[in-house]
Amino acid sequence: MSDPLTLGVYNTRGEDYRRMMADYALSDEARARFLDACPPPGRVLDLGCGPGAYAVHFAESGHQVDAWDAAEAVLGMVPEHDRIAPRLARFDDLTAVADYDGVWAYFSLLHAPRAALPGHLAAIARALKPGGVLFLGMKLGSGGARDALGRHYEYYAVGELEALLREAGLTPVDRWEGEGKGLAGEVQPSVVVRADA
Repeated sequence: MSDPLTLGVYNTRGEDYRRMMADYALSDEARARFLDACPPPGRVLDLGCGPGAYAVHFAESGHQVDAWDAAEAVLGMVPEHDRIAPRLARFDDLTAVADYDGVWAYFSLLHAPRAALPGHLAAIARALKPGGVLFLGMKLGSGGARDALGRHYEYYAVGELEALLREAGLTPVDRWEGEGKGLAGEVQPSVVVRADA
């Protein structure tokens, strides 16, 4: 993600975002599903980790966690932990090959330009070990737009996402649809897709 307005929101509203994500991570069933699909100990990438709420849960479960985010202020909120390695990084920085047992791209790639998503998914597929798992969280809809805070989002249909995952060399095996209220206060439909390498 390189959109300066979007990054600016996370950098200026970081504390609000940290509080919101801490609450979500405590009760999120997707986190438990990810750990079931990708049992520790292993190495996982939290791609777009924000303030690290999920990274902490993965580390405390026994994983080594690479926690990446492009917003410096929220990355600075990632708690110190001997199994978490924070890194100021963008989606384009992922060049690893067969390094990760799991990738958690949880409502982060929705900020990527639509034309860039196929390349990001292909990079994730390369970065996963054989049998590794991706959990991808996205908002449902069509087209792209900015929210009330100025963040840019791309919206997708489920079938569109699953086709993009297959084109990247990943196999969608499960999905969970729901809705949630984000930092801007809007309740929107979403999907979490599990795709295996």
